[in-house]
Amino acid sequence: MKWVRTKVDLDKHVIVADIDSNYTESPDKFLEDYIYNLTKTSLNKLKPMWDLHILNVKTSNAESVLILRVHHSLGDGISLMSLLLACSRQIANPQALPTLPTKKNLENNNNPSFIRRFTLRFIGLWWLLQLLWNTIVDVSLFIASAFFLKDTKTPIRAPPGCEYNPRRIVFRIVSLDDFKLVKNAMKLTINDVALGVTQAGLSRYLNRRYGENRDDGLGSNVHRNNLPKKIRLRANLLVNVRPSPGIQDLADMMEKNSEAKWGNWLGYVFVPFTIALKDDPLDYIRDAKATIDRKKHSLEALCTFSISGLLFSLFGIKSTTALLHRIFSSTTMAFSNVVGPSEEIAFYNHSMTYLAATTYGQPNELMVNFQSYVNKMTMVLSVDETTIPDPLQLCDDIAESLKLIKDVVIERGLANIH
Repeated sequence: MKWVRTKVDLDKHVIVADIDSNYTESPDKFLEDYIYNLTKTSLNKLKPMWDLHILNVKTSNAESVLILRVHHSLGDGISLMSLLLACSRQIANPQALPTLPTKKNLENNNNPSFIRRFTLRFIGLWWLLQLLWNTIVDVSLFIASAFFLKDTKTPIRAPPGCEYNPRRIVFRIVSLDDFKLVKNAMKLTINDVALGVTQAGLSRYLNRRYGENRDDGLGSNVHRNNLPKKIRLRANLLVNVRPSPGIQDLADMMEKNSEAKWGNWLGYVFVPFTIALKDDPLDYIRDAKATIDRKKHSLEALCTFSISGLLFSLFGIKSTTALLHRIFSSTTMAFSNVVGPSEEIAFYNHSMTYLAATTYGQPNELMVNFQSYVNKMTMVLSVDETTIPDPLQLCDDIAESLKLIKDVVIERGLANIH
């Protein structure tokens, strides 16, 4: 397969949806069903693989909705977010592009003492040994997933072939400030908090589902522990492996030898989730941080990215796709967290109230995406409805877990509230 240059006919890509009069009293349901029906179809490969759907219907979150559907072969979340920002402008300054979020640089000690230099060298050697060991273990588990290492059969595990089922996509918009409050109080990252609250919400949800399957009729209470003692539940975490991290300027991504490369530059990290009912809600966050810190001290993402490329070169696309499909099918869910603009933006003079990103067609029963925008965080779930028939309940459980964790942080005086 190869790319073929072609002319773009906008009439074949831009679709203005017909609004069913039966949905006038439930526009949110109309939006949900419209997206559900979209997931029953695939993009036409005879034309550029994207389309834009305009829904002139007022929902509870916006005056109208724009749905941009793009085939993953065109780019990953970082590429497409950079493209979106290039097509938008700041509302406060219509001539200016959105501000790209950047990480603060840490101050370096340029003149360490002899003892400090000796200590750093010793720690550096130990750090390197740990890095090599963690990488060997992680890559071995990644490869083992293709043959025998599978997640536990739980109420949210679907039989093979779930990727061909249509997807029910739902979302919740919560305050990004709540994430920042927990992050600052516990000295974490936003990603740590997102993983922690997902872990907590999933534990609540699975406990309820296990309870509903009990014969005594007493298990549906969320406070009763219905969970098995050992559950292997892993999330396939998508990691940007570009030398230049974060959202990039589109012009830089289009440069031939740029470090901020356009396309799909994703490594895969399998993150084990702790599924349990904990007495201290903050333990979910601590567990997530410990897991992510351990994964950061590994080259798993770079190795899995390189392995994928090597397999494509040696065995071709069909064999490699089949093998990777088998590996990803061994996990229960996929997870991603993409940072968005830090100020309000307009898309072709239409102000944007929120962003929600997700995927369908992957061999996982559940996809959880976090997408920030100004002071909002959108949690998006893409689920196989035959396995997770009540995705809104799972959304509520994750949102409730965030609230519970935030309340505990404030209660214990860990956060500075002004």
